[in-house]
Amino acid sequence: MAKFAQREVTLPALKRGCHLVTDKIVKQISGDLSGFKVGLCNIFLQHTSASLTINENADPDVRADMETFLNRVVPEGPKAPWIHTAEGDDDMPAHIKSSMWGCSVTVPITNGRLNLGTWQGICLCEHRDHASGRRVVITLQGQ
Repeated sequence: MAKFAQREVTLPALKRGCHLVTDKIVKQISGDLSGFKVGLCNIFLQHTSASLTINENADPDVRADMETFLNRVVPEGPKAPWIHTAEGDDDMPAHIKSSMWGCSVTVPITNGRLNLGTWQGICLCEHRDHASGRRVVITLQGQ
């Protein structure tokens, strides 16, 4: 029989860049997670100016390079071509970057643990200069 668990949590405000949040996510769901032998964990970000992705968890240069790539591909500032700048020069670029990476990730659950690869981690990519905490909905489903 399938079962479900769901938590809404707020991750702390982070500076612009890509940040490992795997441990923060697991800490929030560890009690529920241990009850699943097999299943899926979906982490959904309730924001349009940040994103989630799975990438390298060991070398912080990877996360710095991800931020560099995003900033080169999606320019910001007064010379950028964006119309939507209601909240500043980083407003529209943040929305585009969020759509590029996406607002959710799904990870398999195996024997009460997230079944990430050895070098994989869940990254919150903050695309704003002055962001507040970010809300995520974590849904577990399985047996």
